[in-house]
Amino acid sequence: MTTHTARRGTVAAVDLGATSGRVMLGHIGAGELTLIPVARFPNTPVRTPDGYHWNILELYRSITAGLTQAAREAPGVESIGIDSWAVDYGLLRGGRLLGIPYHYRDERTQQGVDDVHAVVPFDELYRQNGLQFLPFNTVYQLAAEQRAGTLPLADDLLLIPDLIAYWLTGEKVAEATNASTTGLLRPAGVATALEGAARAGRPASSSAAAAPSAGPAWNDDLIATLGLTRDILPPLVSPGERIGSLLPAVQADTGIGAHVPVTAIGSHDTASAVVAVPMLTDDAAYISCGTWGLVGVELEHPVLTDASRAANFTNEGGVDGRTRFLHNVMGLWLLSESVRWWERDGETIDLPSLLAQAADVSGEISIFDADDPRFLTPGDMPGRIASYLGERGLRVPASRAEFVRSILESLAEAFARAVHTASELSGKRVGVIHVVGGGSQNALLCQLTADRAGLPVEAGPVEATALGNVLVQARAAGIIDGDLETLRALVAQTVSPRTFSPRVNQSRPTTARV
Repeated sequence: MTTHTARRGTVAAVDLGATSGRVMLGHIGAGELTLIPVARFPNTPVRTPDGYHWNILELYRSITAGLTQAAREAPGVESIGIDSWAVDYGLLRGGRLLGIPYHYRDERTQQGVDDVHAVVPFDELYRQNGLQFLPFNTVYQLAAEQRAGTLPLADDLLLIPDLIAYWLTGEKVAEATNASTTGLLRPAGVATALEGAARAGRPASSSAAAAPSAGPAWNDDLIATLGLTRDILPPLVSPGERIGSLLPAVQADTGIGAHVPVTAIGSHDTASAVVAVPMLTDDAAYISCGTWGLVGVELEHPVLTDASRAANFTNEGGVDGRTRFLHNVMGLWLLSESVRWWERDGETIDLPSLLAQAADVSGEISIFDADDPRFLTPGDMPGRIASYLGERGLRVPASRAEFVRSILESLAEAFARAVHTASELSGKRVGVIHVVGGGSQNALLCQLTADRAGLPVEAGPVEATALGNVLVQARAAGIIDGDLETLRALVAQTVSPRTFSPRVNQSRPTTARV
């Protein structure tokens, strides 16, 4: 399949991850898809007496500085797109930020979980929004804000990429793929499934998959039931829509003219990453692997069965109305937080060397549940892993290399299990796993995932999120055209993934689990 390229063009991608951010230029042409980083900056959360927060003003300063550099290097930039992690937001009153946005790892949300489920039990909530249970989903955070008395003070809620877009353009919108992670959206298909079930006099969850409806919309009934204020939620926009032009002050600061729009893309970073997964066959699963491991398949419609709820699978919005049917695994957070803990006294960890040592570990390796809630918040990750294993009578790693091997074996086990579960729940056969994002550079993790899944792993591209961001902008700007399959064909033409085949009858450490 060949992507039609109308001409050569350049766009700017703002890509915010949980630990770092970047501004990149994307050059697109006939057989060309290249990324040029113009700015990279840390994303370091801040703990204050009232909780754990994102340093949003420093992020915005870094973004505008990056856009300034992008304008210097590519005066002809045609569009700007912004993506970030999901679920977190800023509350505004009169256009002014009411407080520093909370980090999703802040501990305040448990009371919000209790408050929501006291009104809407989780099985009903899943029928309404199709989301897996994660204690930091926006709906739970807002219940905590309601309890604290801060929510009634707000007249606008903007998810992180939408907040950045507002500061750049003055326009308040909610991009649909990211809005689908709030728990307050009725995604395409859910409305029809619920209405059809009601007419048939049966639970909606008994259907295997929802039929399509008109498109995503805020779930007004659920919002009212939870006692939340509908007026604070902005209008939804879809990837490819124009958000607005840069404000005069931003134009003056960056040197980018009013003719350059901020374009809605898959502003949930996973939605953009999935756009750039080079899936050329219909039997592919994906793992967008970074701080989190998002493991799933792409579908035309949501899956709202009791089995998918019990397996804690989520239905999130994708570009072009696709459904990202996936499970969140704790991801490389387990490794990065362990390294941060080991380095707290000033020691520097050489991660490549440590990974090489982990690859050479022999003997018994204990497997733990990577999704255990104790691993969610910052702190002594090696100590928590040791406690988990000790409580179950499993061998505790005796060295840092053994801890790393235990982490990677446990992640590979969780990834493989999630791939097979996604296939079973959706009815979609899986013959290959694509790993994209930073985790695709971790050869040991990719090999262990292939081994445990019994399937080949195609690793790359590393910068999948930025590539997906660029591709949707380029299509909106008329630089290229085509559906998702044609966009992915361009990725496949310009990226060479590394293949990891499952190893059979090869000597590896034995593993122990409960």
